[in-house]
Amino acid sequence: MKSAPRYLREPQVLARVPFSKPTLHRLVREKQFPRPVKIGPRAVAWLADEIDAWDEKIRAERDAQTEAA
Repeated sequence: MKSAPRYLREPQVLARVPFSKPTLHRLVREKQFPRPVKIGPRAVAWLADEIDAWDEKIRAERDAQTEAA
């Protein structure tokens, strides 16, 4: 049985990433960070699994650069 997706609101996302709110939105616009999903008429949230995958991706890129040096 698949578990329900976990949603993170903006303050929760900002607590997990090393950048500011304007940078978060710029990275989303530039497609360098997962896009939020609409969860209500005036509310959005990010899928926790997508944030985790993004984190793993940037760590893997860092490790690949370290190994290449």
